[in-house]
Amino acid sequence: MKKYILVLLTAIALFSCDKKSKVEKAIEETPPVSLKVYRFEKEFFETPPEKLANLKAEYPFFFPEGTPDDVWIEKMKNPQWRELYTEVEKQYSDFGKQTNEIEDLFRHIKYFYPKTIQPSVYTIIANMDYNNKVIYANDKLIISLELYLGANHKFYEFPKYLEQNFTERQMMPDIVTSFSLGKIPPAKDNTLLEEMIYYGKQLYLKDQLLPEYNDAEKIGYLPEQIKWCQENESYIWRYFIEKELLYSTDSKLPSRFINLAPFSKFYLEIDNESPGRVGQWIGWQIVRSFMENNEVSVQEMLKMEPRIIFEKSKYKPKKTNE
Repeated sequence: MKKYILVLLTAIALFSCDKKSKVEKAIEETPPVSLKVYRFEKEFFETPPEKLANLKAEYPFFFPEGTPDDVWIEKMKNPQWRELYTEVEKQYSDFGKQTNEIEDLFRHIKYFYPKTIQPSVYTIIANMDYNNKVIYANDKLIISLELYLGANHKFYEFPKYLEQNFTERQMMPDIVTSFSLGKIPPAKDNTLLEEMIYYGKQLYLKDQLLPEYNDAEKIGYLPEQIKWCQENESYIWRYFIEKELLYSTDSKLPSRFINLAPFSKFYLEIDNESPGRVGQWIGWQIVRSFMENNEVSVQEMLKMEPRIIFEKSKYKPKKTNE
């Protein structure tokens, strides 16, 4: 009997690997992607002030009209900005590894979205806006390298729950997040369920585009935070159902369960143990369940109404060790 079970499990594992490899094999057979990378931060801080006009002519979109040249020259000379540039150079002087990863990502994107324009990549040093670490805009992909220096870097004065994602490994997930904004319709009714499914779609897209990344990296959790969600999935779901939150439009719910936060707000003792954004994580599991139980392409799913996805998902949270 034990031998039979072992053979069955092995067969299932092989089937799963084969199913995954078919997609990856198809992607491997597509033409390689070659992206042009412009190191704007290098050019900016290594350009003499007297040649600023040449830089502005080459990169006009980085120089808003009406901003005096004195502003840019002061930034070029400012000791703090130059020290930050030095720190970025220490880690990203050679951007070859990251370029290869971005090209591999866009090879995956082209497989699912063949009409995608291959963007030019621009690396910059901006104002540490953690809400816009990456900006994807059709023919341009802009990456703020000052936000990928590693958690606890001396230049960071952010809460730990934000700094944990200021790492190189978060660069590709952040690119997918920005790319997904043009592929996933925003929530209409602003219910908690719609918000959950929206981010669930985004995370499922990362499943497809970043197959080598683990779940913690895709959502931006620490390993222990993923473990907490897995161990408490049933409890979280029961709480949402019992409190009748799924179809609620209470404006406080996103800050409690969806938005970036140090922890989720159940208003219970478990709050301090929980990671923020557990609503996103549950939405991810719902979307995964839907895709497992329905023959629908990724592109079609991303456009579907959240309520339909939920109703056809057959989602059942995994039991916990309560």
